[in-house]
Amino acid sequence: MGDVIGQMLPIAVGIAVSPLPIVAVVLMLATPRGRTDGPAFVAAWIVGLTIIGVIVIAAVGGNAEADSGGTPDWVSGLKLTLGVLLLLVGLHQWRGRPRGDAPAELPKWMRALDTFGPVKALGAGVLLSLLNPKNLLLAIAGASVIAQGGLSVGQEAGALAIFVAIGTIGVATPVVLYFALGDRSGPMLDAMKEWMARNNATIMAVILLIIGVKLIGDAISGFSA
Repeated sequence: MGDVIGQMLPIAVGIAVSPLPIVAVVLMLATPRGRTDGPAFVAAWIVGLTIIGVIVIAAVGGNAEADSGGTPDWVSGLKLTLGVLLLLVGLHQWRGRPRGDAPAELPKWMRALDTFGPVKALGAGVLLSLLNPKNLLLAIAGASVIAQGGLSVGQEAGALAIFVAIGTIGVATPVVLYFALGDRSGPMLDAMKEWMARNNATIMAVILLIIGVKLIGDAISGFSA
């Protein structure tokens, strides 16, 4: 199990430091409904990552058990596909990063976050964890590592729980600061929001490129075995 956790750890960290979800939860905390919207977003984020993990582990693990001996070629093919997709998305992020003093552009829907209630906050959490292409690819990659680890059902559940917990650190940290520090958290959260928004494309490009190259390397090793 330790080897599986070691392999999935960089992917989980990549999800944790994804800037846009962190910016979204900080914006929610700045509204009058921050005490309900922030926790609702985090809860939905956890549910979304868990759903992806369960589906991927069931699909990949079940098919892997049907193959005998070694890593099936289709598993290596999945890693290769995920790696290439991550590279393409990473390159797109890099090319779209703000240049010079150009302001960072956030998605239009983020401008409406101050009107969100708990239900819409839940929806945003699901949207960014389940349907955001960058996070979705990373979550599939992480869950695939767990599925291919030869673990028992209980160990898979434990590994998935660790994966989800690490992947939630980024969005949970502003909420913890908000409740722990109260009004004193305002300047800190504002600084976090501005930095994350400004460097969103660069951060995600680096993460996606590194993990994409790793997955492609793993796929090549699998085909060569």
